[in-house]
Amino acid sequence: MFSCAPKWKLYRFLRNRKLRPVTKPALSCGVLLVASMPTAFVYSAAHAQQTNPTAPVVVQPGAPGKPSKTLPPSTRGVLPARSQADAQFMQAMIMHHAQAVEMTALIPSHTENKELRSLGARISSSQSDEMKFMRRWLAARGESVSKTTPEIPGPEMPGMDMSRQRMALMPGMLMPEQMDALRKARGAEFDRLFLTGMIQHHHGALTMVKDLFDTAGAGQDAELFNFATDADNSQRAEIRIMQTMLEEKPSKGKS
Repeated sequence: MFSCAPKWKLYRFLRNRKLRPVTKPALSCGVLLVASMPTAFVYSAAHAQQTNPTAPVVVQPGAPGKPSKTLPPSTRGVLPARSQADAQFMQAMIMHHAQAVEMTALIPSHTENKELRSLGARISSSQSDEMKFMRRWLAARGESVSKTTPEIPGPEMPGMDMSRQRMALMPGMLMPEQMDALRKARGAEFDRLFLTGMIQHHHGALTMVKDLFDTAGAGQDAELFNFATDADNSQRAEIRIMQTMLEEKPSKGKS
């Protein structure tokens, strides 16, 4: 067996020695020792102190004046049910756009106003594209392109022209007599009737968008929301352009 005497003497020697403060070289060695530790080890130690940082955090915003809530990671979003008002809005807006395109189709043969021709081409192009989008939106949701709901409650009166009745109920749409006057006008008179008529038409579209968003549960579909807000912004901008054109005096270079 090995003797334990040397170990006992070493213990008594260390016990009797007075403790000395750590010297600068010893401290430097400690710093070097930490610095020389593998990077992966240091990272692992720091990472272990975190509590599952990859877990998703779901926060529900609170109502005005109320704090937000942190929901469980298992929370899943639920899309709102589609409102029938969404489909009716798209169906009505297709009819509304169709008349605007019909109005712009008169421009090439009724005026030489280059500024009005440029505006008409822009309106025709944008609203034609929007009509295609609205038809695709309706088809993707199994909805008819044409409006199927009755426009006016109650029995139909004898001799009543239902097509005119529908047109009159669409906000801002020109009545048949207004369209007839526009078809017969030429030059500066056509320009004036077109601009006043299209401003009226655009204001009607703004009313339709407002009515959609004022309907409970409507306008929450993402594609519909983006379309309606874009249409609202673009038509407001075009109204300002047309109002400026109306205020300008006609010149030989324009018509």
